[in-house]
Formats: sequence, C-alpha cells, structure tokens
Amino acid sequence: MDKIKQTIMDKIKQTIKEYYNTEVVTEWERLLHHPVEYAITCRYIDRYIEPNTKVLDIGGGPGRYSLYLAEKGCDVTLIDLSDVNIAFAKERADEQHLLLNTICGDACVADSLVCDQYDHILLMGPLYHLPDEADRIKAINAAINLLKKGGLLFSAFISSYAAVWDFLVRIPENILDPEQEKYYALMSKDLDFSGISFTQSYCIRPQGVNKFMEQFPLDKLHLVGCESILALRNRELLQEPPEVLQKWIDFAVELCERESLLSMSHHFLHIGRKINENA
Repeated sequence: MDKIKQTIMDKIKQTIKEYYNTEVVTEWERLLHHPVEYAITCRYIDRYIEPNTKVLDIGGGPGRYSLYLAEKGCDVTLIDLSDVNIAFAKERADEQHLLLNTICGDACVADSLVCDQYDHILLMGPLYHLPDEADRIKAINAAINLLKKGGLLFSAFISSYAAVWDFLVRIPENILDPEQEKYYALMSKDLDFSGISFTQSYCIRPQGVNKFMEQFPLDKLHLVGCESILALRNRELLQEPPEVLQKWIDFAVELCERESLLSMSHHFLHIGRKINENA
C-alpha cells in the first residue's frame, strides 16, 4: 500500500478508535433508544443462528449483539478496534456470567487475528467507517476467509439518506443551514456519502448494497431495512405501551424487505450465505 494512503488510513482508524473509546456508554445504550432496529435485526439473527454455534462479531462495539448471542448459547468471539469497547463488553459478560472471547483489532485484518472457522459472522459496524472501497472489500474478504462454507455473513450499512431523516425528525430547521447542504444533496442527487459525520463515515444508497455485495462468493438471502417503515416515528413509539410497540414491530417485519420501502430505513442488513466454491 502507498505510504501516504496508509498514513491517512491509520489516522482515520485512530480517530474512530478515540471516538468509540469516549462514547462506549452512548453506543451501548443506542439500541435501547432504537428498539425497532434492534428487534428486526434480532429476528433475523434468531432465524438463522442457533445455540452451540461459533459466531464471530467483527466490529461489534461494546458487545450488544455478542452478549445477546452468548446468552442464547453461542460460542462468541468479539473483535473491535476500541479497547474500551472490548473491556466494557467483557465486564458485561462477566456480570451476566457469560463466556465471551474478546480481541482488540482491525476488521480489515480480522483473518490475521484469529485462525478458527466460524458458523456465522457479524460485520455490523466496520463497513460504515471505511471510506475507501478497497478497505470495505478487504474487511468483507477477511470475514469470508473466516467463515465456514454454507455459513452466513451479516453485513450492515448506513443509508446515505439517514442524516436527512434524522434532521427531519429532530431538527427540521437544519435545512436552512448551508453547512448541512451536503446531506440534502445526497438525497436530491441520489449519491453515496464518504466523509466526516459523527466520525469518518461511509453511507450507501439502498440500491447500492446488492450491487456492491454481488462481487463476493455469497448467495444473497435477504436485504433488510432495519427500521422498516418506522424510522420517522421511533421517538413516538417509545412512548407507547409495550403491546402497541410490539404490534408495530411485527408489522414492520412484514415490510422490511420490500424494495420500494428500503429508502425509509437508516440501516440496511445484507445476509449472505458463503458459497461452496468446490461443490
């Protein structure tokens, strides 16, 4: 790799690490405030990942999904760039008397950090912190190298429209701020985003996910809009009784793969099965 590019990537990764080292509690609590995203993702995890299987969670942050799977009875290893995230996840696991293997490291070289083969792998975080496509490809290939034939790779992406939906709900007056114009341009011009947001970020249009993932030896099973049709009402739904929220989530699950509605979600989840190339 060119030395200049490597220096830039090292600085980006250091910035991302520093961000998550200081925001570990916020990241841990994030899904408590986004129950639809968490519930829909868990529905698909439960559909395919059974107890007593080996799961690798690459870039799993403070371990929300790692601990969910460990509690389910899976043999889970968590890799994350942030040492504070790793320590936090390990502490939560110990408190819950759960076994969780942890490694501090970079998703792009995950296949150099462990030598096992896994039944399933989660890559639900790193791809939206890698602005260079070559690095996103490297991270996915590293995961695939560690995945058993027939195993599933769960890959998450952030929508390039997510910032606009967020502004509309929380700060609609933001549309008057010229410094935020770049986010509105993504939607009006139908573009992906690569640049600084909450950290160095990469966000993708819904129609770009399948095209990007087609280059890998994976049979696509699902492309899921993790908030389905409910992203714009998340805050209001949190105020509703549990039975109302649950019924809306059930309805959202019915629609979360509908192609015409994917643009309403903030996050996408691509689920692909590793192809047995020797078959």
